Amino acid sequence: MEELQQALKNCNLTVSTISEKGRSLFTTRDFHPGDVIISQEPYVCVPTQKRCDGCFSTTNLSKCSRCQVVWYCGTPCQKSEWKLHRLECQALSRLDSNKRKSVTPSIRLMLKLYLRRKLQDQKIIPSTAMDNYKLVEALVAHMSDIKEEQLVLYAQMANLVHLILQWPEINIKEIANFFSKFACNAHTVCDSELRPLGTGLYPVVSIINHSCLPNSVLVFDGREASVRALQHIPKGTEVLISYIETAGSTVTRQKALREQYLFQCVCPLCSKVGQYEDVRENAILEGYRCKNETCDGFLLRTTDGKAFQCQECGLVRDKEEIKQIATEIKFLLEEASKPSSNGNSHEAISIHKMIEKLQTKLYHPFSINLMQTRETILKSLMKLEYWREALAYCKLTIPIYQRVYPAVHPLLGLQYYTCGKLEWYLGDTEEAIKSLTKAVDILRITHGTKTPFVKELSMMLVEARAEASFLQIDL
Repeated sequence: MEELQQALKNCNLTVSTISEKGRSLFTTRDFHPGDVIISQEPYVCVPTQKRCDGCFSTTNLSKCSRCQVVWYCGTPCQKSEWKLHRLECQALSRLDSNKRKSVTPSIRLMLKLYLRRKLQDQKIIPSTAMDNYKLVEALVAHMSDIKEEQLVLYAQMANLVHLILQWPEINIKEIANFFSKFACNAHTVCDSELRPLGTGLYPVVSIINHSCLPNSVLVFDGREASVRALQHIPKGTEVLISYIETAGSTVTRQKALREQYLFQCVCPLCSKVGQYEDVRENAILEGYRCKNETCDGFLLRTTDGKAFQCQECGLVRDKEEIKQIATEIKFLLEEASKPSSNGNSHEAISIHKMIEKLQTKLYHPFSINLMQTRETILKSLMKLEYWREALAYCKLTIPIYQRVYPAVHPLLGLQYYTCGKLEWYLGDTEEAIKSLTKAVDILRITHGTKTPFVKELSMMLVEARAEASFLQIDL
């Protein structure tokens, strides 16, 4: 712990223990929006799909000829991973072809954990104050809070790891305990547009606690994790990130945190649960709309439970009517999954548009469900290169994004980016400049100014402004 504290001191950070939270990370100087608070390479990480094990790329992949499990994009990545993969390859090669198919990313993450520990013990791979096995051991497991069926699954996975490694000095209970640590502490590695690439274990970053109103954001540059300040963080303030998607009601957020991370959130947003402001926001995000289309009021259940009443104009909406529309939506959602799985994008879009139509009748205009449906349609339209219609749907989502996310949030910035790209491509340069400017203003804080993604975005904005100037001169 002393070595870690000294290393963190050099980063202007310190670890303190809070009774209701455990270990927590605090600043020892002021941080400003966009500042990198801490960066860390993963102790272990794995891609979750067919990707290069070194850089998570999907291009020019070749499978390891011996183990037939791991992929590389070329010799540099293979060499960079060789010390660790040499041992993993030996272990995987002992399995028959059927058992190799059972080797999931989670299993590989566990194998890499033990193999990296062995290599560090043997001084083949160096260890540092912020990169060592003891930091992983110190992570919280919450084993006493886990349901029995989950414990059984961990035991089954641990059995397979034990079989692959064939190390008598480790036991199944210990491995199962580490699987629980993974569930609570591993992070999804994403690209610049927040698309998932893999899973990594960052033991120092894992010390950072959750808030539904975080002052920082976790982003990735390749496999490196960086925590950046979203706002001014004064000296002596706890660093907080969000573990979950925060767009949703307090009940939805707390349910997600209990199920995945096994704790009850007491952040300022969650502490308002049951208050009028919280009830109102929850009813807007996940509740029903007023039957009067000119009214933007929210509905609450009547005291007899048989209807819902608008809190703005007083109009009552029958419970059975709501139930009927909800049933139709559920049926269509099931139907939409069939053409989507078969690759029939046109039919899937058609069904999702029917869902959207019903949802506009049922839900509040700022409904999360409605936003998600429009997001699905938007992605399908872009896949088919229906740019004009895609732009229309992108613009429909922006007001909801503005409501459910803070002014500086990567998802809001990325939505402006998508909108700006489409506007520019379709020749609406002036609007594109507005959207891309908003995207740059947000993403330069959340992603940094030196990442290839933000550099490309900034150059796009420069080109759009130059094009607009040229058009004005030409006129």
